[in-house]
Amino acid sequence: MPSPEGEIHNDLGTAMPRLASRPLQRHFGAISNVDVAHRGPLIEYNERIESGQLRDDSHQRSIVQGLQHLHDELEQYHPPEVVPPDLDASNRQPSSLWASLFGRRRIHHARRVPESLPKGLYMYGDVGSGKTMLMDMFFDTLPANIVHRTRIHFHNFMQDVHRRMHAKRMKHGMDFDALPSVTADVAAQSSVLCFDEFQCTDVADAMILKRLLEGLMSYGVVLVTTSNRHPDELYKNGIQRESFIPCITLLKARLRVINLDSHTDYRKIPRPASGVYHFPLDKAASTHAEKWFAFLGDLEHDPPHPAHHQVWGRDVFVPRASGTTAMFRFDELIGRPTSAADYLELMRWYDAFIVTDVTGMNHKQRDLARRFITFVDAVYESRARLVLTSAVPLTQLFISQGELRDVVEGGKQTGLVAEGEGTDVDDVMRSLVDDLGMNLEMLKTSNLFSGDEERFAFARALSRLSEMGSREWIERGMGLEKSGGKAEKEGWQRVRSRWREDSL
Repeated sequence: MPSPEGEIHNDLGTAMPRLASRPLQRHFGAISNVDVAHRGPLIEYNERIESGQLRDDSHQRSIVQGLQHLHDELEQYHPPEVVPPDLDASNRQPSSLWASLFGRRRIHHARRVPESLPKGLYMYGDVGSGKTMLMDMFFDTLPANIVHRTRIHFHNFMQDVHRRMHAKRMKHGMDFDALPSVTADVAAQSSVLCFDEFQCTDVADAMILKRLLEGLMSYGVVLVTTSNRHPDELYKNGIQRESFIPCITLLKARLRVINLDSHTDYRKIPRPASGVYHFPLDKAASTHAEKWFAFLGDLEHDPPHPAHHQVWGRDVFVPRASGTTAMFRFDELIGRPTSAADYLELMRWYDAFIVTDVTGMNHKQRDLARRFITFVDAVYESRARLVLTSAVPLTQLFISQGELRDVVEGGKQTGLVAEGEGTDVDDVMRSLVDDLGMNLEMLKTSNLFSGDEERFAFARALSRLSEMGSREWIERGMGLEKSGGKAEKEGWQRVRSRWREDSL
């Protein structure tokens, strides 16, 4: 039904007065008329509630708080100067158009994403979940120091990229790898790049997207996007989809994936918008942990409190507990001498664990890694839930980037890794999980692990962490209304109780 003249409807279905028109940038360039330079998304959201334009929604507020965290980081962010690539150096080795599309390795090496780059956002949800309104609030309140910002429909953006690449090939020859140069051009015009309706349905887009997005990030571009789909659902059933999987891995690693669809369980507590694993240890990390603690615990009937449990006469201390949820810092749980018996005792009392401030564990912290893997195994085998905040992505929990590069070099020497391949650390780590057999052989060329059993335990832990991060694992037994409500929760508790007894 058309809106009355002078009114529009927000995504919650509430009529609201038409706001003063602001120029909505959908091309590359700078914006000089920033009229909300000192306003953040949270202030804008609160004012809309006070004026009656929106109703206060706890789930939507938690998402706006995430936008505010990124806004605060951007206020202190100074994008690096974009230095265009050396065209001659990056195109010394001739390559076909097909090879360019697939991103075949040349003499040049991929640029690294700077550690200082703020983590972007990937917001997904169904029609009516508030995507456009949230992007409006974020983009319209970007801090004044972000002079170069762009908001554009993703389909239009990719068309523009292909046009730029074609123009450069017409100038330099069809064998010219135009993507690095185009990426630098885009990065020079946009230090914050906002995409509406991120999707991938075209094979030509799929084959260059990972290189394009990673290249933009390497130049210091912060990405914020909305989509109808979770990253795992992008380009589903597409041609050569296996070549697109590294792009999905990149999106999940470098952007905070936020579910805009509000699900309410029988306790009427909204599920946190983001996934269970969060990195890096930024301002949003503590908020992430507290939201999951409120969701998984029972703060109303069992306020947070310390707890003690006995294992063979020893005390196992839980710093914060609520209901059947326990919360630890990594050093409190793993940093002190603990054993499988301690973890199994915890499984008897709790079905959800929140572990914050997890560090990367290289070969110098193998004791920590072994204890953490034992804990992960205990959580997995008891069908409990696990929430983490970590300093590094999951793919780098047990092996640092430098160590993995040494492993890859060893794989090249033994022929397990083709020359020119395996330079992307996260892609290799994903492959380790996907194909334990071949890649365990590759790990044998290194001295990172003391034996085959330890190598297998490391890869198995990554695989289990990936499974426990799925929506199905988290929501199972939560009593969500769409899954059967309280009856589903009670049935799951009986099943888990039997599994736990078997594992203990």
